[in-house]
Amino acid sequence: MATGRGWILRQHSLGGSRPPPGVDSRSPFLVAPPGGGSWSAAGCPLRDSAMSKYPAAMQLKKTHTSRMCTRSTSIKSNSAIDFDRMPSEILLKILSYLNAESLLCTGCVNKSFYHLSNDNTIWFKIYSKSFLPKRKKWRTGSAQESAVSLNLPELQDRESGYWKKEYIMKKIAAGKADLIQLLKPINTCTGLPLKTKEAIKPLQRSLISEYDLANLTKNAKMIGCDALVELYSFDQGLLVGFWKKSEIAFIMACLHYHQLIERSTLGSATVRYAAAPDKAILDDIDPEYGMHGYQLHIDLHSRGNTYMCGTFRSLFCKKDYIRNGYMRFTVISYKKTAQHVPLVGNIGLSWSTGVFEGNVQNCFIMDVTLLDDSQKPYWCFSAPVNMVLSPKPSSLYQYLGPSYYLNYMDLTGKVHMELVWMEETNEYCIINLVLYLSTEKVNNWFGTNY
Repeated sequence: MATGRGWILRQHSLGGSRPPPGVDSRSPFLVAPPGGGSWSAAGCPLRDSAMSKYPAAMQLKKTHTSRMCTRSTSIKSNSAIDFDRMPSEILLKILSYLNAESLLCTGCVNKSFYHLSNDNTIWFKIYSKSFLPKRKKWRTGSAQESAVSLNLPELQDRESGYWKKEYIMKKIAAGKADLIQLLKPINTCTGLPLKTKEAIKPLQRSLISEYDLANLTKNAKMIGCDALVELYSFDQGLLVGFWKKSEIAFIMACLHYHQLIERSTLGSATVRYAAAPDKAILDDIDPEYGMHGYQLHIDLHSRGNTYMCGTFRSLFCKKDYIRNGYMRFTVISYKKTAQHVPLVGNIGLSWSTGVFEGNVQNCFIMDVTLLDDSQKPYWCFSAPVNMVLSPKPSSLYQYLGPSYYLNYMDLTGKVHMELVWMEETNEYCIINLVLYLSTEKVNNWFGTNY
């Protein structure tokens, strides 16, 4: 009996094949021994010369193999799921277990999935769980209570995708509100948000600056070099390092924090963000309106090394100092020794690539933030600069070392700085710092006519 049941079960697994003629139906099927060949009635493997004596057994083995292949092929074909034939109710039930991100991705598969993923019932559940009313937050079953109202006529009468749009718009508004709260703390020196770096990290980038690199060495100014690279400065704070063989080694872009959030998020991949023009605020009482009350914050740094960071308040200009279309604002006077500021550390612009690194002497990044009398950013830039050896020595008797100067210029104004090397302390010292503001820009900003 045991032998017969075993044969029946094996027949069922093999697809109901019958034993070959001459083989006892109560005996189990012969299984091929390792390495091929057949088994004898005594249970010993047959040699190749004995295989021809058992054509029925060999035919049985071929039938068994072909039926198993057919069976496995049919199982594979039946395991494929045809979503087009599946009822929409089952698909909606499956989609109801997805979160918002997965549901949005599912809608990009095809047109059918797009309409299914816009189901108001699913999105209302997601909306109600994400934005709970404040008065229900302390209740245990508030999410379930809000989901009970799914059968309301308002939900059924809404157009497809209504709650999806509501969820997305509410998410965008919540993100903007969090961003505003993050940018509320203001630096009293620069007038800019304190947490600009933290606010930029989770945001999507957009086009900030564009540079014309058609003629690299012709449209740029060389500001320094070392044993490996030469540094060229372009407009808008772009710095390009070239190997000695005129191949690009690295590219650095200097970006000021002013309106960096707006420039990073409100533009697109092809169009830059354009700030709204400032409206001039007239003042008929002050005869020197727009010529005083400025505040300057200046940083001199290079890849984490800060050489100088200072704030200068109450800057002013007299009408006698307006010449050649510029207003002169003296920040540090070479005649007042108490105003002189030393630079900390070895001055140089550090750079590194995947293999090499170096330091270009007498170069650094200068960040300037100038606020007007209403603490509004008037002039902001970040640019690489270099110190140039002056042909004339310093006229101050207390400084006997060589003198240097640096200049920066754009459409808003100019910066002129004079430095001297102090051999006693092995450091540079700023002995003169002057700002020149364009008279045209001042008139447009304040509505004056200087």
